[in-house]
Amino acid sequence: MVASARSTIRPPAPAKLKILATADELFYSEGIHTVGVDRIIAGARVTKATFYKHFRSKDLLIIAYVEGRDRQIREWFDEKERTLKDPRAVVRALVDEISVEAVRPGFRGDPFINAAAQFADPNHPVRIAVTAHRDWYAHRIEELFRQIGHPHPGDAADDLILARDGALAGGYVGDSIAASAALHRSSERLLSEA
Repeated sequence: MVASARSTIRPPAPAKLKILATADELFYSEGIHTVGVDRIIAGARVTKATFYKHFRSKDLLIIAYVEGRDRQIREWFDEKERTLKDPRAVVRALVDEISVEAVRPGFRGDPFINAAAQFADPNHPVRIAVTAHRDWYAHRIEELFRQIGHPHPGDAADDLILARDGALAGGYVGDSIAASAALHRSSERLLSEA
């Protein structure tokens, strides 16, 4: 009997998952640079040896955190495109999701922008991971607008992403209701152009 590739892939170790979940929570709520490895080890209730078995450095854990957030968003898009089937509905669902996120208790802004702000060097691996996410995100939004038939899908994607970034920042430091309303107006204006 030949084993399939799927059956030979082992799931991540429970300790690794605990480390990632703890890092995700602490990095997002308190900031990447303010949370040390010892705090993550204590929060995950693992030993130092276990931590370093799974992550040779804090930077590798930070990259895993960014990539984990990226994976969540990719899965959200896959699910919405599969269930909604209509690109206009996906754009509206995205805007609704952003609006809900911006008023959630504990909301601290966009995790990707927050991560990028803590690493000034654009060649740092964390910044590269953030840039890879944002590039993918822009292409995904552009493809939605292309499917909708927008005359300038790249410009529409840029406009929606800028409105999204502003709504997330406004939701964190300003009036989340006004930020959400502005994001909805912007997205409807872009959809009406198609």
